[in-house]
Amino acid sequence: MMTPTLHTAPESGQRDSVLLPADADLDAVLAAWNQATARLQGTHEVLTREVARLSDELERKNRALERKDRLADLGRMAAHMAHEVRNSLVPVTLYLSLLKRRLTDDTGSLDILNKLEAGFTALDATVNDLLGFTSRHEPRRENVVVSQLVAEIVDSVAPQLAAQGIRSSVDVGLSTVISADREMLRRALLNLVLNAVDAMPEGGELVVTCFEGPAGVELEVADSGPGLTDEQQAKVFDPFFTTKNTGTGLGLAIVQRVADAHGGRATAMNCPEGGAAFTLQLPRVAMRAAA
Repeated sequence: MMTPTLHTAPESGQRDSVLLPADADLDAVLAAWNQATARLQGTHEVLTREVARLSDELERKNRALERKDRLADLGRMAAHMAHEVRNSLVPVTLYLSLLKRRLTDDTGSLDILNKLEAGFTALDATVNDLLGFTSRHEPRRENVVVSQLVAEIVDSVAPQLAAQGIRSSVDVGLSTVISADREMLRRALLNLVLNAVDAMPEGGELVVTCFEGPAGVELEVADSGPGLTDEQQAKVFDPFFTTKNTGTGLGLAIVQRVADAHGGRATAMNCPEGGAAFTLQLPRVAMRAAA
């Protein structure tokens, strides 16, 4: 006598079946049926979770693509505006300089002109930030000694650190050398340091570290300021997002742009002991060991 076979739905590409003896009673049949149903339910749940995961991933990638498209349009518009403003600033600045020479004996007028000049200087800095953000040239790679670059940046802001009562600590290996665009990397690190300084108007501690992580080399700038809110963590690298009364909101966006240009990324998080830490991560292929 043939042995009855209870077939179930295929699982993982294989035909699954439960063999029952010819004299199997109803309880055995039901038990086998329940076993097959449970197995099918498990397969369904696995597939449901996988579909949900893929859907979430697709949605994230679509949002990222939409963001890049918006940033590309914004970049083109900002570059055009920046060039137009700079073209107008050059003659105005020249005329201000000529007018100051003619009013050397007029203290009141000179005071007004100095204020105007300060305003135009701030506007010129904004234009430079816009041009720096919209420029898309490929990195001109060279071997950069990280410790020398960090020391140069910290020394350049030393007067401001002293004025605000900020202590600085640098932990960067002397032998760490990165293959990167030095000027782009300098600007990104300087922006991170200035951002940290702005977060500590009443003093604190600035810590710059460099170490190798799973994804490559990581340059971290940490402060002992108030830290980041959830909104700030989500938007801190977005162009024109700022919590300051002054500034363009492009400093950290430029950091992100530099990271992207080198195939890396920029991240922000709160430190367990307080304050915030910003990390510039460069892939391992962009790092070279010193000879």
